[in-house]
Amino acid sequence: MPDVTTVVGAGSRGARASARDRLLAAANDLFYAEGVQTVGIDRIIEHAGVAKASLYNVFGSKENLVRAYLAARHAETLAGLRRAIDRHTDTRRRLLAVFDAQAELFADPGFRGCAFITACAEAPEGGVIARAADDFRAEVRGLLTELARQAGVSDPALLGRQLQLLYDGGGVGAQMDRDPRAAAAGKAAAEVLLDAAIG
Repeated sequence: MPDVTTVVGAGSRGARASARDRLLAAANDLFYAEGVQTVGIDRIIEHAGVAKASLYNVFGSKENLVRAYLAARHAETLAGLRRAIDRHTDTRRRLLAVFDAQAELFADPGFRGCAFITACAEAPEGGVIARAADDFRAEVRGLLTELARQAGVSDPALLGRQLQLLYDGGGVGAQMDRDPRAAAAGKAAAEVLLDAAIG
């Protein structure tokens, strides 16, 4: 599954890219690699190759740029999960495809862990970043719960929450251990949980 670094950065580097696209691609590159709080506006502007006024004209503030960066990552991650799921018709394989999508993401040389976990670790509670992370996590949990329901488990909400723990843990393990095989371990554990929930 390509992450937003690839997707946002790919079409946004050419001479015809809008200031918004260039700023968002620069923010994605720098925020993801170095952290939202660490990277200042001047670095974003320099990396994007735009005038300082462009950032304020387009986004109004760094906070709004951070919001747009997280929204782009949210949309692309969920789109990648759905692409992996949609490759299958069997309900069991559809659910487990979430972990296949993770495996693709973890194998990317630019993988630096979950953008939302990283951003939340350095942000004040209750702000833009926390709200963006809450929205992202709720959508992932909702997707996993719906897949569990389609698979016919008796308590899809419980399995959805358990699978989200595996999903989150896989991301942390792949980052901290620098081991993309974390997704395969997560998938194996998900199979056990799914079998127990069905049986």
